[in-house]
Amino acid sequence: MPIKNRLAEMHDEITAWRRDLHEHPEILFDTHRTSAFVAEKLRAFGCDEVVEGIGRTGVVGVIHGRKTASGKVIGLRADMDALPMDEITNLPYASKTPGAMHACGHDGHTAMLLGAAQYMVETRNFDGTVVVIFQPAEEGGGGGREMVEDGLMDRFGVQEVYGLHNMPGMPVGQFAIRPGPQMASADEFVITLEGRGGHAAVPHEAIDLVLVGSQIVVALNGIVSRNVDPVKNAVLTVATFRTESDTQNVISQTVKLRGTVRCFDADVRDLVEERLTALTTGIAASHGATATVQYERGYPPTVNHEEQAEFAADCAAAVAGAGNVDRNTPPIMPAEDFAYMLEARPGAYIFLGNGDTAMCHHPAYDFADDAIPVGCSWFAELVEKRMPAD
Repeated sequence: MPIKNRLAEMHDEITAWRRDLHEHPEILFDTHRTSAFVAEKLRAFGCDEVVEGIGRTGVVGVIHGRKTASGKVIGLRADMDALPMDEITNLPYASKTPGAMHACGHDGHTAMLLGAAQYMVETRNFDGTVVVIFQPAEEGGGGGREMVEDGLMDRFGVQEVYGLHNMPGMPVGQFAIRPGPQMASADEFVITLEGRGGHAAVPHEAIDLVLVGSQIVVALNGIVSRNVDPVKNAVLTVATFRTESDTQNVISQTVKLRGTVRCFDADVRDLVEERLTALTTGIAASHGATATVQYERGYPPTVNHEEQAEFAADCAAAVAGAGNVDRNTPPIMPAEDFAYMLEARPGAYIFLGNGDTAMCHHPAYDFADDAIPVGCSWFAELVEKRMPAD
């Protein structure tokens, strides 16, 4: 693989950064140590500008090329936050923070973008400006939205934006991307059912919400198969079903159902929300119960812009070889708040192989350090190919 020589030389150093970040995971916007670590490195590299506190705890570094006549500005983004879970790897650099773990590889993403930033400061082999974006709170906090709403794109003049994510199960040294929707939206719902509690031995004197809730679960599972266009994709999962009592002879007065909806298309998203509400309230009313539906729109779909997705794939091929780039990978149902940045500017999001490791969000997951020079080189190739100095 034509990894950039300087980044290959830096592999051990970048690995050490990654493992330090792994040892000290931080959750959501509480990335104070991580953000300080990133800002200190960017200043030490010699970035032309380093700004902290964008989107609460986000960090931005600005790097000018040896020429800036093109006027082009490209944003490169890495997420910094960890997950609220305990690690079981027993690695020497395992998390030292109980209840927090880098189980999604954001430590690797941050380290790779730092490595690419150092390389770009040293070489400045481009005509334009690079904005390196280190984002907090990808794991459910909407840090990408916060940074965009805090003026990220306009303040730094970002014209295009690119990001990557590791992919367990895909060999190290391979990439995967697609134009259009690549990851789904993520909405959440809470259904609260109110009935009439009573003794389980005399159900005719109560309104049995377990029965009502069960019928709602069955009906909701028919939305995707019977209301959504079969050539489109959606997932609706009722994940929890809780009564206020766990006693075998009590019919509960209140029941709560919680779940998630994942879609790629705005019209499907609207349809599922409408049908979920209508079926839930209708079934509850038919039994004499009441239903309250709280439906919260979460991350939008991650949609790659066609021209930028092709360009990102070309850069991956330059690093890894054409045979190691899947240009039409199937879309997947997890969500990613890089979607907000892609709504604000043209760009693309690519997957980078993490090898035969535990899946993301698993307590045995670890980022593959062998992937570091590959990801760093892709970031650098984007810049040098999009904004050539000569």
